[in-house]
Amino acid sequence: MLASLVIFVVATASSVAWSQQPQAPAAAVEFGPYEYEVKPDDEAFRKFNLRKAPPVGPLLLQRGDRLAICGDSITEQKRYSRIIETYLTACVPQLEITARQYGWSGEKTDGFLRRMGQDCLRFKPTIATLSYGMNDARYRPFDVTNGQWYEDHYRATVQKFKNAGVRVVLGSPGCAGKTASWVDSRSGTLDEQNENLCALRDIAIEVAQSENVAFADVFWPMLQAQVFAPGQHGATADKPYEVAGKDGIHPGWAGHVIMAYAYLRAMGLDGKIADLSIDMADGTASASEGHSIEPLGDGKFRVTSSRYPFCASGQLDSDDSIRSGMTLVPFNDDLNQFRLTATGLADGRYRVEWGDQSKEYSASELAAGINLAEEFPQNPFSAAFDRVDQAVAAKQAYETGQVKKVFHGPRGKADMDKAVAETEAQRKPLADAVHAAMVPVAHEITITPAGP
Repeated sequence: MLASLVIFVVATASSVAWSQQPQAPAAAVEFGPYEYEVKPDDEAFRKFNLRKAPPVGPLLLQRGDRLAICGDSITEQKRYSRIIETYLTACVPQLEITARQYGWSGEKTDGFLRRMGQDCLRFKPTIATLSYGMNDARYRPFDVTNGQWYEDHYRATVQKFKNAGVRVVLGSPGCAGKTASWVDSRSGTLDEQNENLCALRDIAIEVAQSENVAFADVFWPMLQAQVFAPGQHGATADKPYEVAGKDGIHPGWAGHVIMAYAYLRAMGLDGKIADLSIDMADGTASASEGHSIEPLGDGKFRVTSSRYPFCASGQLDSDDSIRSGMTLVPFNDDLNQFRLTATGLADGRYRVEWGDQSKEYSASELAAGINLAEEFPQNPFSAAFDRVDQAVAAKQAYETGQVKKVFHGPRGKADMDKAVAETEAQRKPLADAVHAAMVPVAHEITITPAGP
C-alpha cells in the first residue's frame, strides 16, 4: 500500500512535493485535481495512477538543427537513437537535421551532468533528447529522498542545456520487464520497481512543465505494450514477446520503436511525408512537397521522391523486429503517412501496383486514401532506406568509441583539443556518408481494374 500511496502523491501533488520554485499564496495556486491517464481495464494496471502526460506541441525542430541524443546504456544500444536519426534523415530531409548519440552504460543523471560540457556542449547542439531514470531508480522501490535527487539532477541538466541555448525533449524512463539480474543492490518486487519508475516519470513531467520543455512519455506506452503485446503477437513459453528486453531492462528493437516514437512525436512531427493525388477520370495528378508525379498513361504514374517513408521489414511476431514494434504504437498513423488518393473511379475493385508488389482496393477505399507505407512494408524505397540506416549505424557506432574511449581515455586526458580534432576528422566521412546516402528515388504506381 505504501508504494501505491507514493505514486498517488507524486501524481497528484508533484508541484508541492518537488517544485523548488517559490509558491504563490494558496488562493492563487491551481493544484488540481490533475488529469490522469486512462487505464486499461486490466489487473496489471490497478496499482498505477499516472499523471496525464502533456499533449504534443507544435514542431520543435528548426532547419539545420544539431541533435544530441543523450542517455544511459539503453541509448548506448544505438537502437532508438538510430531510428530517430534515420527517420529525421530520410523522412524529413528538408529540415537538414544532423545528430550525435551520447549513450553511456550505467549512467545516471548526475553522471551526464558532469560530462555534458566536455562531451556534448562542445559540439554546440541546438536540441537534445534526454533519456534517464532506469539507473536513477536504483532497481528498488520508490523513496522520497531518491525522488528528490532525481528531480534535482534532471532539472539541473535541463537548465544547463537551456543556458546554452539548447531546446530539450525530456524523456521518462521506460518500464522493467524483469528485475535486473546484474544489480546486487536490487530489492522489492517487479511491481514495486515499476511503481518507482512510474513515480520518476511523473517527476519528469513536473520538471518538463516547470522548465517549459517538451516531454516524451516512454514509460506508459511501454508498460501497456509489455502487458498486451504477448497476446497481440501470439507469444508462447518457447517464444516469449518481451517488450522490455530479454533481461527486462534493455529492449529489443520493438521496445526501441516505442522509445523513438515517443521522442519523435514530442518533437512535434506530424508524419505527413507524402500526399499523392490522382484523378483517374482525366489522368491528372499532383504531389506534395518533396515529390513530383508524371502521368504515363494506362493508369501508370512515375513519381520521383526526395522524402522517404520509414521502411521496416522483419517478423511481426518478434520482439526484436522494428516492423513488429511499429504495431505497438500508432507509428504509421502519426509518423509515417505516405498517402495515395485516387478519385474518378467507377465502382469496383482495383489493383494498385507499387514497385513489384500489388494489392487490391475498392474505389471508395482509394477515394478515401490509403497509406502506402503501411500497406506495402516492402516497397521501392526499401533498399535506399536501408543504405541510409546503415550509414547512420556506422556513424553512431563510431561516436560511442569517440566519447568513451578517446575523450575519456589517455588521449583525451593528455590533450583534449587534439583528441577532438583527430576524431572529428575520422568522423566526418561517416557523417558525410549519411548525407550522401540520401538520393531521390524514382518509382511507379499503377492503378488498373482488378478484373472479375
